[in-house]
Amino acid sequence: MKKSKLIFWPIVILVLIADRITKELAPGIPAEGIEVIPGVVGLLYAENKGVAFSMLSGASRILGVLSLVLIVGGYIWLRKKKIATFPLAGLALMAGGAAGNMFDRLIRGYVPDMIETRFISFPVFNVADSCLVIGCILLIISLLFRKQDWKEMDL
Repeated sequence: MKKSKLIFWPIVILVLIADRITKELAPGIPAEGIEVIPGVVGLLYAENKGVAFSMLSGASRILGVLSLVLIVGGYIWLRKKKIATFPLAGLALMAGGAAGNMFDRLIRGYVPDMIETRFISFPVFNVADSCLVIGCILLIISLLFRKQDWKEMDL
């Protein structure tokens, strides 16, 4: 295994641990929520029975199975590729976030959310969602500004 790929699993595991801890603590948040940074961010417990912004509500377990297939298929495909460390970190964040939400869809039938933005109207989200977005941003940065990350990759 290439040295840069050694970062993949530790990142995935750290994302899963952080996600699990926050989701286990989330139901204890008072109904009125908690102000963390006044006017900016707070904690508010919500249960998402769909995907992004509660789309496809009621199909949570089917979405969980689909997530599992995509995660496993993506990993099998990517492990044969030469991937630079920077985009690999993004992929690991995305895999950890997807796996965290997949677990909840399969086991609970919904995904617990708890992070609320208070400076804009935006759906409540969780650590796994944040890691998915950060991972996507790292991949976009890599694709747009770090051409060297993709020179050796045989797509």
